[in-house]
Amino acid sequence: MSCLIPTVASSPVAEELRQIPQADPLYASRFVDTLLAAATASGASDLHLQPEPGGIEVAWRLDGVLQKLGRFSRGQIADVVTRMKVLADLLTYRTDIPQEGRLRGQWSSIEMRVSTFPTLHGERAVVRLFSAANQLLYPEDLNLAMEDCAAWLRRLRDDFGVLVVSGPAGSGKTTTAYASVRQLLRDAGGTRSVLSIEDPIEVPIPGVAQAEVNPAAGFDLALALRSALRQDPEVLLVGEIRDPSIAAGVFNAALTGHLVITTFHAGSAAQALARLAEMAIEPYLLQSALRGILNQRLVRRLCHCAEDLLDPAQHLGLPITRAKGPVGCRDCQQTGFRGRALLSEFLPCEIPSLRAAVGNKPPCEYLEQIAREAGMIPLSVRGIQLVESGITSPAELRRTSC
Repeated sequence: MSCLIPTVASSPVAEELRQIPQADPLYASRFVDTLLAAATASGASDLHLQPEPGGIEVAWRLDGVLQKLGRFSRGQIADVVTRMKVLADLLTYRTDIPQEGRLRGQWSSIEMRVSTFPTLHGERAVVRLFSAANQLLYPEDLNLAMEDCAAWLRRLRDDFGVLVVSGPAGSGKTTTAYASVRQLLRDAGGTRSVLSIEDPIEVPIPGVAQAEVNPAAGFDLALALRSALRQDPEVLLVGEIRDPSIAAGVFNAALTGHLVITTFHAGSAAQALARLAEMAIEPYLLQSALRGILNQRLVRRLCHCAEDLLDPAQHLGLPITRAKGPVGCRDCQQTGFRGRALLSEFLPCEIPSLRAAVGNKPPCEYLEQIAREAGMIPLSVRGIQLVESGITSPAELRRTSC
């Protein structure tokens, strides 16, 4: 199923943008100010300015789904990307190379990062908007399942080991990792030395020595990880395990007495464990150092305008007895959804049968079976619970493959 929602003709944002006089000498500035202010107010995570023949398509990602706002002629919007580049201190005369920077402005206190990319029809610009600094500070703010949150918090008190937050792209892994570090700092009361290695740093965390890798200068993730261990840290936040060398560095750091929090791309907790076992990591490292895997997924919450789905065919084959579906209203930008809910599953890696199996690099399905027998509640069950409680819809659950 496509994640693209058709243009909402009645979108107040699109109408406001179209009402800016084309002859206004400050057209580009007003366009950017209006668009960024609206994106901040609506909670959008990304803005897209896609060049096309004769115009540019403007869209934003709301609750994880791309929604078109409208198409504007090139004459109207020619200077908008340039204006964004000026605000981000990028080279306006270079349109032939990708560039990245941070937007500075009066729209809000949240972090905004812009990326430009040369395409056939001109420069494409994407703005990433991060959550406000006072949101999602700690694991309890994430609405994790109660059992998963309690198990995760217990392991944050460990002196050493690896804690992995896994999930597909856009599932909130970094948000959870940041919240975990803040929790650890709060519990420790400033008595633990915490250092992070990120690419890039998304949000500043007071009390953490955060480092951003710079491959162009030779400061890559592997070098940063080796050097960080000489800085006397007790806790390390490693942005992401991307390859076997980083995985080996993470697990070796854990065995030398460090607690390491990191993220990993995987569809389930069992899949994350299976993939780590295939990354040339010595089985004893996994068995000794891996403390737990928190796998997660984000699904859209139904707006208050949702209605009951009375036809069983609308349940899409899910084992449910009741459900609601989206309708659309002004409050939800006609999408039928407003906000997102977090689905999680926690795999405790100290299960003896699981540790024994890891050394043989078993298939993901076998690890999943062991985990369920040990009491892990999988994402699919959490998803069914959300549908039956009217928080999300059957189609949304199918869209996210939970």
